[in-house]
Amino acid sequence: MPSAQTLSLTDRRIVAAWAAGCAERALPLFEGECPGDGRPRDAIFRARAFSGGELSADGEIRRRFVAGRAAAAAGSPAAVAAARAAAQAAGVAHMGAHALGAAAYAARAARLASADGENVFAAELAWQLAQASAPVRTALRQLPALGADRSGPLGAGLLARGDLGEAIRRLQTAL
Repeated sequence: MPSAQTLSLTDRRIVAAWAAGCAERALPLFEGECPGDGRPRDAIFRARAFSGGELSADGEIRRRFVAGRAAAAAGSPAAVAAARAAAQAAGVAHMGAHALGAAAYAARAARLASADGENVFAAELAWQLAQASAPVRTALRQLPALGADRSGPLGAGLLARGDLGEAIRRLQTAL
């Protein structure tokens, strides 16, 4: 039985574009440090192409870790978070819950890059929510609460801890 975190193919396509938009806002933080590394940008492009039906879930499932490997090339924690946001956006083809991971990593990147981290973090989450259309919100509301289902990224792992968990809890509460 598939995980409740997977979402239907239609819903994954709906949330993939939103996740790509969230990750794209953090992308300059990575590209400023690693201008020749196109893996995160490509992951965002692929998330959008998957959203539009141009790429299959099967093909993207095999490629979903590529942008995450780019995080090792980054020096600052903000740039690492930006690369991981792009990787999470690409992962939506595999499991819809990665959309919340993309948003959380993008919010983390914004927080880490700013001297006014908490306000920037809150503003980024507010922007993300404002970008979530009614279909995106409907799809994301189908996901289990953070920590309630161990069969995916919203389980008790990395996304449930620290500021990533805080971001996802805030997003899920506001949806």
